[in-house]
Amino acid sequence: MSPLAASPLATEVTSSIITITPTALVELAALRDTEPDADRLGLRLEIISAAGEDFKYDLSFDVVTKAAFTDEVRTHTGTDDAGVTTTMKVIIPAESRDLLEGGTLDHSSSAGLIIRNPNKPQAPVVEGLIADDALSAEVEAIVTAEVNPALAAHGGFVTYVGHDNEGTAYLTMGGGCHGCSMSRMTMLEGVQTMIVEALPAIERVRDLTDHASGENPFYQ
Repeated sequence: MSPLAASPLATEVTSSIITITPTALVELAALRDTEPDADRLGLRLEIISAAGEDFKYDLSFDVVTKAAFTDEVRTHTGTDDAGVTTTMKVIIPAESRDLLEGGTLDHSSSAGLIIRNPNKPQAPVVEGLIADDALSAEVEAIVTAEVNPALAAHGGFVTYVGHDNEGTAYLTMGGGCHGCSMSRMTMLEGVQTMIVEALPAIERVRDLTDHASGENPFYQ
């Protein structure tokens, strides 16, 4: 773990950003207690993926008093079914805060530590595309209200990136659709049809997803 600049001013409040279940707290505390200076350590939790990629998380233990000024520190306390109470400080970098808001860190004997995150990755920024005009707002509305609910059954979603002002909308696919052998067909046939039929200004859809990097496709 790389040391951070010491700062007693890192934000510490009582409200949580991400929920940590009592089971996960017990597991994390057991891992922390194997580290030197365990009583000084907190869990550092951040998202390390780039915009447009599925979320990738980094969990590590770091000295709480070395949290950066921009980090936010939360104190989590939980009691499991056996009556064991565990307390741990959690350090979240500012750039990960909004993307972790409302998530849950859990633990199961079969899968280990699991993060359930209701948020979607931010769209990548592609030079030359328009993403902040009225047409973009209409595309976003269709993606939110129609496209993503249809893909949710497969654990997938699309993220609108922008349009080129010449009738082409660009999107990426994530979740169960990332790396899926059917995802290109889904994008070209299903998603494109839904958007083109609703918006005459959009004539076609292009997929910017790197499907070769998908690790857990819904279809095999």
